[in-house]
Amino acid sequence: MTHALLQHLVTQLADIDAQGLRRKRLHVQTPCQPHVTVDGTPMLAFNSNDYLGLAAHPLVVDALKEGASLYGVGSGASHLISGHFQSHVRLEEKLAAMLSPYLPSARALYFCTGYMANLGILSALADSAKGDITVFSESLNHASLIDGIRLSRSDVKLYPHCDTQNLGEQLKACTSKTKVVVTDSVFSMDGDIAPVRELLALCEQYDAWLLVDDAHGFGVLGETGCGILEHLQLRSPHLIYMGTLGKAAGVGGAFVAAHDTFIDWMVQRSRPYIYTTAAAPALAHALLTSLRIILGDEGKARRAHLADLIQQFSTAPIPSGWQRLPSSTAIQPIILGSNDDVLKASKDLQAQGLWVTAIRAPTVPVGTARLRITLSAAHTTADVAQLVKALSAGAQP
Repeated sequence: MTHALLQHLVTQLADIDAQGLRRKRLHVQTPCQPHVTVDGTPMLAFNSNDYLGLAAHPLVVDALKEGASLYGVGSGASHLISGHFQSHVRLEEKLAAMLSPYLPSARALYFCTGYMANLGILSALADSAKGDITVFSESLNHASLIDGIRLSRSDVKLYPHCDTQNLGEQLKACTSKTKVVVTDSVFSMDGDIAPVRELLALCEQYDAWLLVDDAHGFGVLGETGCGILEHLQLRSPHLIYMGTLGKAAGVGGAFVAAHDTFIDWMVQRSRPYIYTTAAAPALAHALLTSLRIILGDEGKARRAHLADLIQQFSTAPIPSGWQRLPSSTAIQPIILGSNDDVLKASKDLQAQGLWVTAIRAPTVPVGTARLRITLSAAHTTADVAQLVKALSAGAQP
């Protein structure tokens, strides 16, 4: 007989199955790149966030090997004990230099993941506010921001997607001593870009922090790949910037960049930073090579090629009844609506050797199940043409 506690979970899993929401992991057996082997089958993938194609770049791979030779495999402790290595220092210094045109007295702090970085920022802000804090959260924010707000126990108010007028009215009415506006820069499931310039103007007007999660912008947006702040040429002490290093940068981890005073506060009070083993120093060493590529001529060429691929795909036909969301980024979603329809479309593409992930609730709102197509500079125009042909010939939902 199944234990009562387990039976409760079995019942809930059955409910997930009934809604077509069961999630499964496939096994990738080759490096992260467009042409991969998945569960023994060759596939052309359009679902990774390796936007510049650096995850399997030979120079980055060699740098990781070199880092392991220099520093070993693990860090052995948290950053505040004995786990803060020279490669971590050099990485943080380089990231701070990259963001210094946009953040006065810029300093950076390296985290194991973007999820941890967002939790760390929001918990540190809440700690400084001593309960007198209101967080204004964009309605389509990433789960890590939502969870960070919940765990911070801050008062929270939502504002509709990209609705700066609504946000302005809420900020004007707010009496909390500490006000924080939180937004993605590039929305991970829609691909559109937040009105960060207008958000910053409101934050400066009402003396609020602006936390920008640039997970899908760092490395891709801006003339040299420094992200949304470079893209929009913004600079302010009100900004707190989070960028990830496992997407366009191709390795792993994340960082927070802000005024030196705020970063110092995080080192003292950010529990997700303080109470975890530091990321492997070899990863930080590899990231230094990745950043050199992003900032150099090769990075510029890769961003230009990616822009061409985005133009190629975004102007191509799709089956009638499917909805293409407006996006100028590498995230190109197509909404089909129902879970059954999007699962069938994903399965049909997989039968043609194309790996495109079906995204369903709760990741996106109910009724907006979609194919989340992501492009990489490692794709070719022929790769994209193959996808377009398969989609154009696809079965109607």
